[in-house]
Amino acid sequence: MIKLNYLRYAFLFCLIALGIQGCKESNVENKPLRSGNLKKQFFDLNIGKTGLRVEVAVLPEERAKGLMFRKSMGSNEGMLFIFKKGTKQSFWMKNTRIPLDIGYLSSKGSLVEVHKAKPFDTSGVPSRSSDIKFVLELNEGAYKKLGINIGSKIKMNKISKILQLRGFSPENYNIFPN
Repeated sequence: MIKLNYLRYAFLFCLIALGIQGCKESNVENKPLRSGNLKKQFFDLNIGKTGLRVEVAVLPEERAKGLMFRKSMGSNEGMLFIFKKGTKQSFWMKNTRIPLDIGYLSSKGSLVEVHKAKPFDTSGVPSRSSDIKFVLELNEGAYKKLGINIGSKIKMNKISKILQLRGFSPENYNIFPN
């Protein structure tokens, strides 16, 4: 009988502990939508006059995974990586099967560099610029094929909306609509 009471109290204690944890006030900025819950959610984005459908990698774990393990990507699809501030960037192709063009964009949203990246290459593709806030990965040759040139821009108001839809505050990323 004593063991049964002990198990009941232990069980109740666990329920209370879980209940207290579950009742914690949540903050959207601290708990944004996770990539696992998004399952390839696409956003419409223009770079210059070219319309694309992009997945967006904001969280460190999303950026680390990127396009790893994918077998293909649509012709007008890509992945946009968003960073909190403009810095020098370097991307590699670990576990990435798709040959890509990696476009580096400045804090103002202007395309400043495009580099080719080979599947599974872990040597890295560094930016020359030290003000890279956005990285846009497209299929190899897509920048040329779609007419996206150096100087093409993405609009900050669109990036702001995407961040809001993802549960992030654009101000925390120093993004203010233009």
